[in-house]
Amino acid sequence: MSSNNSTRFVSRLTRDTLALILAGGRGSRLKQLTDWRTKPAVPFGGKFRIIDFPLSNCVNSGIRRVG
Repeated sequence: MSSNNSTRFVSRLTRDTLALILAGGRGSRLKQLTDWRTKPAVPFGGKFRIIDFPLSNCVNSGIRRVG
């Protein structure tokens, strides 16, 4: 299978896929970090938020529909 064919195959598989990212919870282990913001909004590494990692994984996997 050529790379062009495999790209089309992945595209067909992911085109209608809906990813659900579960990011709830109190964040009690994060203590002061979640006193005034939600757990997914907690900064990581000064540049990212925790929610950015699963979102970028979806995009890099070809999944564009995220709920």
